Amino acid sequence: PPDLNGTWRGEEGKKHEGVKELEIPRSSRQSFRFSFVLECCSPSVLDDHPMKRASSTFVCQSCGALHTRWTGRCESCGSWNSIIEEVKAAVLPKGLDPAKGGREVVFAGLGEASAGPSRLLTGIGELDRVCGGGLVAGSVLLVGGDPGIGKSTLLLQACAALSGPSEGKTTPAPPVRAIYISGEEAVDQVRLRAVRLGLIQAKVNLAAATSVRDILTTLDGPGLIAPTVLVIDSIQTMFVDTLDSAPGTVAQVRATGHELIRLAKRRGLVLFLVGHVTKEGMIAGPRVLEHMVDTVLYFEGERGHPFRILRAVKNRFGPTDEIGVFEMTGGGLVEVVNPSALFLAERRGNVSGSCVFAGIEGTRPMLVEIQALVGPAGLGTPRRAVVGWDGNRLAMVLAVLDARCGLALGTRDVYLNVAGGLRITEPAADLAVAMALASAATGIPVASDMVVFGEIGLSGEVRAVAQGEARLKETAKLGFTQAMIPQHARSSERLRRGEMAASLAIHEIGHIQVMVDSLRRREEGR
Repeated sequence: PPDLNGTWRGEEGKKHEGVKELEIPRSSRQSFRFSFVLECCSPSVLDDHPMKRASSTFVCQSCGALHTRWTGRCESCGSWNSIIEEVKAAVLPKGLDPAKGGREVVFAGLGEASAGPSRLLTGIGELDRVCGGGLVAGSVLLVGGDPGIGKSTLLLQACAALSGPSEGKTTPAPPVRAIYISGEEAVDQVRLRAVRLGLIQAKVNLAAATSVRDILTTLDGPGLIAPTVLVIDSIQTMFVDTLDSAPGTVAQVRATGHELIRLAKRRGLVLFLVGHVTKEGMIAGPRVLEHMVDTVLYFEGERGHPFRILRAVKNRFGPTDEIGVFEMTGGGLVEVVNPSALFLAERRGNVSGSCVFAGIEGTRPMLVEIQALVGPAGLGTPRRAVVGWDGNRLAMVLAVLDARCGLALGTRDVYLNVAGGLRITEPAADLAVAMALASAATGIPVASDMVVFGEIGLSGEVRAVAQGEARLKETAKLGFTQAMIPQHARSSERLRRGEMAASLAIHEIGHIQVMVDSLRRREEGR
């Protein structure tokens, strides 16, 4: 013991008995005697012992980072009060037993012909588009989004469309067995949602369960017919009874996801996992869960807007930059076939600070309105408010307008909004944002029939962007007659000679100053 001075040693394999006298504390002048028995053994005996003292680790629930001790703030992701303690198993890891034989791995050539994975159409065109043309058998899809955004509604509608004939099917498909397991709601509560959505006649099997063992016993037993589609709502409510931690912790989410993914791969069913998100908008739980699944979908949208965006950030069986647009109504989610017309439906013309941007989301061209407002700064520090765009990119565009065009925006309040609740991430929106800001600063409205797109450099040059032809085709289809595009667009010469030349006037610019001059010439001609 550390209280005793010196080290007790003995010969290996022998017992040593004796009496030790210890005085604690010295000021009390009290002492006591205790006997001891020391049995010495070889180091190999200790090394081969199957058990060791259990140890604890501290894991961040937001990002899954490991820490040696508890801290209030995670050093990896920066979230506060997200670190919890997890007790490791007290059993030493065991190596593979060579006596137990495994199965031989079968190799296939890279160039061998393959039929490719078969896809199952859900009947919801926007969902099929985001998933790459349908659902692949044996795939696992993780769906995340803010509370109340419509994740459960979307998946319940998908299960109803798959379980029987319904209106809006892309192609005729035989009905499949769909199971919806909820860990957050009772069966009657899910049924109430189905009544509101008009899906009460759908042949969807409902259940309320949180034990993974019960789910595997029900769906993976011998002689049982596995479903074609399985929805787990949500992964944070499920638990594995072999772990002592509470549901929703990093260990439980990791173990639960591992068991359910093994079920999907073994039985060839399509598995939807609903995931909670953190306040930063990331899926809660360990990051390894996103690596384990095949597809990660985010359901986005502003609370005050009826539009919802389904975005794929990871997809092993399709593109990762595709989006699906829905509108939330009293009867559920409705597909938006033409998002551009919907986003521009309430736009007012001849208003300063408004500009139409021709963007690309995945493979789909989309026209959205960008609104800007510039006003005097009431206090010493100017305010910058951005909704639907990157705030750092706004600061860069403001600096370029100030330095290259002489627009004094550094001392004024600036507000920028992407109408309709859409979030734009591509740099092709730089020129449209600059046009809206210049219009708001000068009070000169942009032509109501003009569409703008292009990337801006720090020297003020306007750079070419990808898929310019698709953007201009969408522009002409919606009745716009003018387009301001980069001067070095690769498809501009072909478009000028093409069939759109008669209906679409293309203005090519190479510097942002040309854009500001065009606004001033428009004011002189009014």
